[in-house]
Amino acid sequence: ILWLWGGFAVSGSTLTRFFMFHFILPFALLGLVLVHLLFLHQTGSNNPLGSNSNFDKVPFHPYFTIKDLEGLLIMSFLLMMVCMFTPWVLGDPENFIMANPLVTPIHI
Repeated sequence: ILWLWGGFAVSGSTLTRFFMFHFILPFALLGLVLVHLLFLHQTGSNNPLGSNSNFDKVPFHPYFTIKDLEGLLIMSFLLMMVCMFTPWVLGDPENFIMANPLVTPIHI
């Protein structure tokens, strides 16, 4: 833990290390994804079934495009129904307490 925190307690060096990690990690993952796609493009992917005919393949468009759009529409409809008919379900219970401008809350 000493090398991760940069000392015996969480301090400014800990913040710097974690910020650096969270900044560099997406770029490192992007590099790994690009290398993976490069190798996949050069060598091609494996076919576990061994069939090379186009008869067995399903084209991406329009089949999977329509399938993804149907899922998007269904989820959007469900979200809209929750927002329209039960908007208080995902809210904070404190929102239902009437505000009193003459009393300061305890936590302030």
